[in-house]
Amino acid sequence: MRKSPLIEAHDVLAAASLLSRIPLPVDHARAGERGAAAAWAWPLVGAVVGGLAGAVGALALLFGAPAGVAAGLVLVALAVATGALHEDGLADCADGLGGGRNRDHALEIMKDSRVGAYGVVALVLALGLRWQSLAVFEPMQLVLAAAVAGAASRAVMLAAMTALPAARSGGLSAGVGRPAAATAFVGTALALVLCFLAGFVGLIGLATAALLALPLALFAKRKLGGQTGDVLGGVQQCAEIGALVALAILI
Repeated sequence: MRKSPLIEAHDVLAAASLLSRIPLPVDHARAGERGAAAAWAWPLVGAVVGGLAGAVGALALLFGAPAGVAAGLVLVALAVATGALHEDGLADCADGLGGGRNRDHALEIMKDSRVGAYGVVALVLALGLRWQSLAVFEPMQLVLAAAVAGAASRAVMLAAMTALPAARSGGLSAGVGRPAAATAFVGTALALVLCFLAGFVGLIGLATAALLALPLALFAKRKLGGQTGDVLGGVQQCAEIGALVALAILI
């Protein structure tokens, strides 16, 4: 049996299909076979989606829009491009981990499509922190910051998915599978290169992204025994906040 390669060009399309709503010519059968092996491309997809969203805000600034409006347009572009996938995960994760009496109850809450108080508060805080951070950048800085945050947050999500087992047998995360250590290494190396394109501050943004997401990952491990798709969404959002806040302070 031929060993599956560590990297395939089609992995980029598979990753984009999973993490975004951008219509692309994806071989879904091949993407399904690769599963978590394609996760090395997540940081690249994050950088592209973030950079494009940042470009929307940058254009708004160049046409005279206030900084707050431009930052809001970046968030709109991100939500449209991703289908608010990670925000949905954050809300469900907050409801489950915050309101669940135990592991089974928390997982049951996460499967419920309704949003509770914990989820609403988490979304408001996440959107507010990202909005305020994005509002401090000049046009080119905005593109770079959004791209760095996109790459860093997907790399942290990949690391969490590799380090933590699936907390349940069903769901998106379990369906994709658990990435191999080599896949996580390639993805992390790619994220380091992408973030360094913005200079040393990009690497600080990546480190801060990991630090801010770590408590949530550890809490999920303690309460659930691992991760779910919702937990990974929450990890991505925490990591993106960490990267943007750090860049806003440094730049």
